[in-house]
Amino acid sequence: MHIDWKARVGAIGLGVMMLAPGAAAGQEVSGDPAAGEQVFTRCMACHRVGPGAVNTVGPALNGVVNQPAGSVEGFNYSDAMKNSGVTWDVEALMAFLEAPQQFLPGTRMAFPGLPEEADRANVIAYLAQFDEEGNPAAQ
Repeated sequence: MHIDWKARVGAIGLGVMMLAPGAAAGQEVSGDPAAGEQVFTRCMACHRVGPGAVNTVGPALNGVVNQPAGSVEGFNYSDAMKNSGVTWDVEALMAFLEAPQQFLPGTRMAFPGLPEEADRANVIAYLAQFDEEGNPAAQ
């Protein structure tokens, strides 16, 4: 099953392109990483990031920005996530973090989402700091 996430983003009326025009792999991330670290505390019930991060209820999020969905080794993803065809660029992350179940029906992520655009941008900026091993990524 392939989900046309760009159509889904448009269908749920997100204006994320104002935040990150032309968001694509390698696109600069807008947001405040320090504020994102604070918001990320809401995610820590299920996710880890940084040196030594491991999969828990959710996958470790090291290197997640601009990576294919469902690609963290050793994590048991839903079929919806594994087969989504999504790449976690800024646009996709903004949409998913706002309303995970709307963006990707069938995801196992039970979190209701982050309704504030600034919170989502800040979390993405925080996550973008980490490479796949959890080290500070080259900026």
